[in-house]
Amino acid sequence: MIYICLLLVGFIATLVRSTFGFGESLVAVPLFSLFMPISVAVPLSVLISVLVALVVVVQDHRRIHFKSAKWLVLAALPGIPLGLLILIYGNELWVKTGLGLLIIFYALYALFATKAIRLQNDSKLWLTVCGFLSGVLGGAYGVNGPPLVVYGNMRQWSAKEFRATLQGYFLPASFIGLMGYLVKGLVTVQLGWYFLISLPVVVPAIFLGRYLNHKLKDGAFFKYVYAGLLLIGLSLIVFSFLGVKS
Repeated sequence: MIYICLLLVGFIATLVRSTFGFGESLVAVPLFSLFMPISVAVPLSVLISVLVALVVVVQDHRRIHFKSAKWLVLAALPGIPLGLLILIYGNELWVKTGLGLLIIFYALYALFATKAIRLQNDSKLWLTVCGFLSGVLGGAYGVNGPPLVVYGNMRQWSAKEFRATLQGYFLPASFIGLMGYLVKGLVTVQLGWYFLISLPVVVPAIFLGRYLNHKLKDGAFFKYVYAGLLLIGLSLIVFSFLGVKS
């Protein structure tokens, strides 16, 4: 039964990530943690993330805004330790609830606002702000995506560019996180076994997600993305009250 659940969750989480470029951790970690220790669920999600990002980068490297991805990664690095401090010393319930509300309000604003900031070229200021906040949220709760969505929307990237560029960010960021788990002794034989079992559904989901991403019209793409952010915000609030780490 545990293997069936592993395959089902792995497929859905990977499909979400491959289609939209982010969001798999909010699907994978809470659901994985229902039938495996959180110390296995989180590294497993990150390991799958590395694989997805690697495949997408190889497939669609021509669509990646490498300069943007590089600056987002560099700006995220100092934010990660701050996120870890928030995770260790912050009140999880109130921090997650506040973060969830912030994401919900921004997603609603982005969906319904008639005017929004648009950038014709990369902005070092916005790259630094969005990258740093992504590092903070990633270090604290593994929710890197929202600030990256904000920047991608301001830059008016197409659905294909958005998906590819985010993987250019996630590949080194997730790999660094995986090395941290390795140092902490969380990369185990059991983790490797679960990862191998998930491959028969993870790999097809990557290619199916690419197909769905290419079918989405750019105008509608960010509406789906912000609808996803609404779900992320709601999930953070619900899981924080239920005591489930996301």
